[in-house]
Amino acid sequence: MYFGKSKAGKDSDRIPPNQNATTKFPVLHAGSVPYYPDLSKWNLQIYGLVENPKLLTFEDIKAFPEANVSNDIHCVTGWSRLDNGWTGVKTSDLVKDIGIKRKAEYVLLHAEEGWTANVSIKDFLAETSLLAYAHDGKPLTPEHGYPLRMVMPHLYFWKSAKWLRGIQFTEKNHPGFWERNGYHINGDPWKEERFSFD
Repeated sequence: MYFGKSKAGKDSDRIPPNQNATTKFPVLHAGSVPYYPDLSKWNLQIYGLVENPKLLTFEDIKAFPEANVSNDIHCVTGWSRLDNGWTGVKTSDLVKDIGIKRKAEYVLLHAEEGWTANVSIKDFLAETSLLAYAHDGKPLTPEHGYPLRMVMPHLYFWKSAKWLRGIQFTEKNHPGFWERNGYHINGDPWKEERFSFD
C-alpha cells in the first residue's frame, strides 16, 4: 500500500487561504459509537431518489473494490492536514447499480446522533470522494468516525460526515446540521465558504 507524499516547497500551494498546516489530527466532536467494536448492528442505508435502494453491512462495504488514496483535508476552524492516506470505497463504485434518478441533484448524509451534512451530487460523486474505513493504514478510531466516514477533500472537512449510517438522494438541497446552525451551504475551502454570510 502506497500513499504519496508532498514535494518539498509545494505545501503552500496546497493550503487554502487562512489555513495552517498541522501534523496532528484534531478531534472537534466526539460522539457515541454504540456498536464499537461489534459491527453486527451497523448498516448503511442508501435511499431516496434511486431505483434500487440498498441496506449494506460492513462486509458488503468491504466487498467493493478497495481504493487507496492520498489527499489533504481542511477544517473550517483553520487547520489543514496534508498527505492523509485513506482506504475505502469510491462513491462512484458504491452507486453503480442503484440507479440514481434524474431528479436527484443533492445528497444528504446521515450519521449517528442525528447528524447530517448536505452536498451536491457533483461533490458526492467527485473523483476524490470516497467512503473511508481506514486512515493512514489503520482502521478508523471511534473519534474519527468508526467504522465508516465520508471523505470529500475538496470541501471543508465538516462535510465529511463521521459515523455514516445513511446516504439519501434528494431533489432539493436540504441544509445539514451545521448548515442549519450558520455554516455555509457549500463549504469550498478555496473560496473560504465557512459561514452562511460568506
